[in-house]
Amino acid sequence: MSAEEPLIADLFEVDKRLTLKPVVDFNSYLRNAFGEGPCRCHRCTEGSDQGAYSHAHNFTFEGRQWHRRFASTAGSDVAQVLKKAWLSYTKADLNLMGALDLSTLKTFTDTPLHERLLALLPASGLAREVDGQWLLQAQAD
Repeated sequence: MSAEEPLIADLFEVDKRLTLKPVVDFNSYLRNAFGEGPCRCHRCTEGSDQGAYSHAHNFTFEGRQWHRRFASTAGSDVAQVLKKAWLSYTKADLNLMGALDLSTLKTFTDTPLHERLLALLPASGLAREVDGQWLLQAQAD
């Protein structure tokens, strides 16, 4: 075994924390948080201006239109699945008030899902961006 072999092995080694069930579940949750096509709720089908909504209904990802699945993406639902993944990945509890370490969150979120993550956080009411910093908000639901 040469001195270079451990260095090469490290290049291809995958972080085993990414395969933990709560982390995998979180990524699956993000994949399923949106349905294809425009929102079909009463307000959207009547042509209401989405700009007046407190939480967005329609999104564009991958060049296609998607809608948020409200039944499973309330702020408390997102918080629950995020807390489990956070604890599993970081071995620390996630404080649901105050600043959110987005770089850590993106570390265990599949790269193609980053756009969905950044859409779901404010759409669910779990977090908001203020001056480039993401802040978690108390959940009333």
